[in-house]
Formats: sequence, structure tokens, C-alpha cells
Amino acid sequence: MLRPGYIPFNLPSMVGRELEYIVEAVRGGHLAGDGVFTRRCQQWLEQHCGAHKVLLTHSCTAALEMAALLCGVGEGDEVIMPSFTFVSTANAFVLRGARPVFVDIRADTLNIDERQIEEAITERTRAIVPVHYAGVACDMTAIGAIARRHGLRVIEDAAQALGATYRGRDLGTLGDLGCWSFHETKNFISGEGGALVIQDPELVERAEIVREKGTNRTKFFRGQVDKYTWVDVGSSYLPSELVAAYLFAQLEQAEEILAKRKAIFARYQDELAPLERAGLLRLPAVPSDCVPNGHLFYVILETESERDALLAYLESFGVNAVFHYVPLHDSPVGQRVGRCAGEMTNTMSIARRLIRLPCYLELTDEQQYRVIDLLRRFFESR
Repeated sequence: MLRPGYIPFNLPSMVGRELEYIVEAVRGGHLAGDGVFTRRCQQWLEQHCGAHKVLLTHSCTAALEMAALLCGVGEGDEVIMPSFTFVSTANAFVLRGARPVFVDIRADTLNIDERQIEEAITERTRAIVPVHYAGVACDMTAIGAIARRHGLRVIEDAAQALGATYRGRDLGTLGDLGCWSFHETKNFISGEGGALVIQDPELVERAEIVREKGTNRTKFFRGQVDKYTWVDVGSSYLPSELVAAYLFAQLEQAEEILAKRKAIFARYQDELAPLERAGLLRLPAVPSDCVPNGHLFYVILETESERDALLAYLESFGVNAVFHYVPLHDSPVGQRVGRCAGEMTNTMSIARRLIRLPCYLELTDEQQYRVIDLLRRFFESR
């Protein structure tokens, strides 16, 4: 229970028929994965996002792990990615025995600096993993060209990016594989949950096997084999029908959800612009060929101490803002299993100065203006 007047960083929402669909799933007598609601979600995502094939998973982490398996990443291989990302981006490949190779981010979008990727490639490199931070696209044209030149797979970590586009195409559908998240902090939620997007048709059959614990069970249910058996490595990556039922109700309201998130993003951008013009903070940069999805809104302060002071100030007035990430290359495990390709100048600088503001569907206009006013008052007081 939230205390009166408190503005949390995130608040999960129900937008339509979530509870009705959960009851329908229970009464339908099928709560395990790959039931009616799982298929509905997959079909919706394929049709609305231009995806060749979508398979729901129990998390975006699971989708990334499947991607590592499908790309044959193994012991001694290297995978290029930013250090400014969530730990799952690296864990999926470290679990296969691969080494994450960290590349610095751009100072503007906070995405992997495509200009530094080629120098990070070695004979052991197997894949590039661009992370679309805050639902703003990486330069997928440049990254795709690099991957083609070197015969590498592109696996999009689009955990934050469902509903965002790059040059008119949905993020998550631009690489060989893409991974979406439906964690409760995302635009479209199911508590936990994710999806693997498969754009390479040659990977679809094996993806179904990997997702079903390494068995050809999916073929059995389609009547293509008379029994199913263990045919490959895999794990249990399916979500339950309860998760899919909740998610489908969210997807039905996708247009309204995106409109509200984008409106929140735009209001922050407009109202805080005078502070940026005064040189007091920096706001998100959005290239002209990108349409973000309003997933999150951040500000970048001048110094780490100012960042900490603002966090404490907001909390004292009942507003929960947060910072992230601890850069992976600077973490205990990252130092042990990864390597840096060049200096991590922007990564370290941004990680020490960034604050994420409350940004969720139930955030009211009054609450948002209160956050905005507190930022103004903070700088006036200094």
C-alpha cells in the first residue's frame, strides 16, 4: 500500500480485460504454456510488428538465452555489447561460455557506439547485441552493415523498445533475432514475461525445439510426428497461460498505452527544456529517424554529487526516482569474464549522472507536474 501523496518510480496497471481473460484461461482447463492466449499474443505481435515468427517466453532473459543457443554461441566465443545495460544482456552469453566484449556508448542516445564496434571484432566474435536504451533505436543501418561484412549475427536486446521504430520498422525486428520484455516496468506488462522474435526463417524450427526443453513436442501437437522425444539442448522457456492472458489484454489496448506513454515523455521533454537550455541538466536525445515508445524518461546531471543530491531531494518530497546502471564492465563478474574494447568514457560518466523519473501509465498529470516542479525548485534552491 502506497502512502498518500507518494509517487513511486513505477506502478503496474490493468487496462482492460486482464482479470476476465485470466478467469477464461483457468476455466479453459489449460494453464501450461502454448495455449489459446499464448497463440493470440504471438499472432498479434507478428501481425502488428512485422515479425516473421514470435515465441512468448517467461522473460526477456529467457529470450536472450534462447538467442545465444540458436546462434551457436559457445566456449571461447565473443559477443559484442554495451556495458551500459542490464545484466541479462551479458548473462545469456556468459552461461554458454562466451566472453562479453564491452563497447562504449554514444554520448547522445546512450546506445552502443556503432563507430567503435568494428575495432572490437576478432576471429572469435560471433554476434553483436545492440541494446535500444529507453526505446530509442541504435544505428541499425550501420550495425547491420558491419555484421554482414564480418558474417556475424545481430541479436537485438529490445527489452525496453516494443512499440518504438527505426526508419519505420519496429525495434526487435531488425536483426536475426530480437528480444522483448513484458516485465511490470515495461509499456506492455504481464508481471514477468518476454518474447523471442525470429527474423531468420532457418532458425524457427530449432527455436521451437529449444523452447520446449529440447524436444520436438511442438511438431507432435501439430501432428507432424507420432511421438515427441529429446532431439536437442533446450530448457523450459514457456510462460503460463495466466501470464499470456494478462498480456493479451494489454496488447488489445496497445494504441492507447503508447499514446499515454508518449504524452508523458513529451510533457517531461517540453516542461524541462528551459532547464536544459540553462545548462542545468540534459534531456534524452532522439535522432530524426527514431520514434521512441515513451518507455522511460531520464535526465543527466552535471556531476555525481548533484545526481545524488537531486535523488535525495525528490525522495524527501515523496517522489521515487532511481539511477542505473552499474556498468557491467565495472562489476565483479564483468571484470572477471568480460573485456573492454577501448575506453568506457561515456559509459562511466553517464552511469554516475543519470536519473530516471517516474514514468508509468497511471501517472496523473497532477503527479507529473509535481515532479517537474520539484526539479525546478531543486535548481532554484542551488
